[in-house]
Amino acid sequence: MRPRNLDEVLGQDHLLRENSPLRRLVEGRGGSSVILYGPPGTGKTTLANLVASSSGRHFVALSALNAGVKDVRAVIDDARTRQIHGQRTVLFIDEVHRFSKSQQDALLAAVENGIVLLVAATTENPHFSVISPLLSRSLIAELKGLDEEGIGDVVRRAVSDERGLGGSVEVTDEAVADIVRLAGGDARRSLTILEAAAGAADAGGTVTPEVVELSLDSAPVRYDRDGDQHYDVTSAFIKSIRGSDADAALHYLARMLVAGEDPRFIARRLMIHASEDIGMADPTALQSATAAAEVVQKVGLPECRLALAQATIHLATAPKSNAVIAAIDSAMADVRAGGVGEVPKHLRDGHYAGAKGLGNGVGYRYPHDAAPGVVRQQYPPDDLVGREYYTPGVHGHERELAARVNKLRKIIRQ
Repeated sequence: MRPRNLDEVLGQDHLLRENSPLRRLVEGRGGSSVILYGPPGTGKTTLANLVASSSGRHFVALSALNAGVKDVRAVIDDARTRQIHGQRTVLFIDEVHRFSKSQQDALLAAVENGIVLLVAATTENPHFSVISPLLSRSLIAELKGLDEEGIGDVVRRAVSDERGLGGSVEVTDEAVADIVRLAGGDARRSLTILEAAAGAADAGGTVTPEVVELSLDSAPVRYDRDGDQHYDVTSAFIKSIRGSDADAALHYLARMLVAGEDPRFIARRLMIHASEDIGMADPTALQSATAAAEVVQKVGLPECRLALAQATIHLATAPKSNAVIAAIDSAMADVRAGGVGEVPKHLRDGHYAGAKGLGNGVGYRYPHDAAPGVVRQQYPPDDLVGREYYTPGVHGHERELAARVNKLRKIIRQ
């Protein structure tokens, strides 16, 4: 079912619009090397094959898993000979991020001089896994995971197409929906699941959700990303972390991951929770959640599950405090109620001509000039003097912070 032409490629319209660099390359009208970057099953190898099928080009495929510098140089030597006779060589390197720096260096001259047209594929962000000189000589095309509609089209096409099942079985809409959900945006995986389910249904049979479940080595997780399961499991995930039950939180995290939930959504929830329910009780919780989100962005599934699990355990076992959300919500409530007032003159900007004549910036006390680094000074508007928004809790870091906050308020307000 691998697409035979660009019209059969699904989900990458942002890269294949008319006269785009990648389309020109596939159609044989472009001469720039390209690095195809995206999750598994999005069409990287397919696009490489389409580039290879362009007229007059010799195609060589290497995998970074088993190819070395010697193999690369052999291809370049052969390409140099073919170039003399007017034939261009397309060198496809799968998993290019696994090439060492010396292996990538071996490609530079050949790519720069046009001896080979490099088409490289990687599931990792090339800005972190490919050397800069090679990046600067190549176009970077980021492929997106297929959405549910795209995976559904892949499955339905395979059911009817003679290259696939050729209509030998029927597949219910519910079964298609299950396959789409289990595929997680991976077209190759959706076809693997469909093939297994069709085998379990036998010729002339019908593939139902039950048949899909029987054909897999693990049961499909009932999880509708737009329905109750999504909201219920997400709610249980957050409440388990808030309740400091790391085991339950990991269970719900696993349910979301196995069901194909977008890991970016999970990472966003962790970052929100780190401030909402932990805050200054453990200031490193937000750092942990943010780091996990960065791993999701740079590494992707399946490896990013480790960072998400680590952040989940950190947040679940951290001391809890809702003082941060209470503080900002209280401050915003005052502002919405009209509690704004004038900025004290000594705090206003005094760096423009005439500012001092207006009294702006006059009398401001620079805290670094005082030994303790804190001075008596009014900071809020007159109407809000003495208003306190942040009340530290009694857990974790906030136990120590509470004493410091009280001390600072006494010095500032005296």
